[in-house]
Amino acid sequence: MKQYVIDELRPEDYDKLRSSLSEYFEPSDIDGIYWVVLDRNMLSDIQADHTECAPFYFAIELSPSKIACELLVRTKNKIRCSCINYATEQQRNWLIGRIDALFEELGIIS
Repeated sequence: MKQYVIDELRPEDYDKLRSSLSEYFEPSDIDGIYWVVLDRNMLSDIQADHTECAPFYFAIELSPSKIACELLVRTKNKIRCSCINYATEQQRNWLIGRIDALFEELGIIS
């Protein structure tokens, strides 16, 4: 699995991230997993055509020592579809930018 990972989190960083992720992103049914809705302007052509599969998400896993962002664009509506694929360069950069901005906002140095 391709991921963007920031590890060696301090306990106070974990607490800040957990609070912010719960506020800004949709928590899943699994503790520590959050869903980041992909901006519609970032959709690939096939994702934009698959309106029945929308919305599209990235999954983020937060543990006490690291945050791992999957670089797979998913949908909750289907397990397999041609629109579910690894992020394009633009989508990947968008997600990394969101996470890096969150770290900066929280004053966490990575």
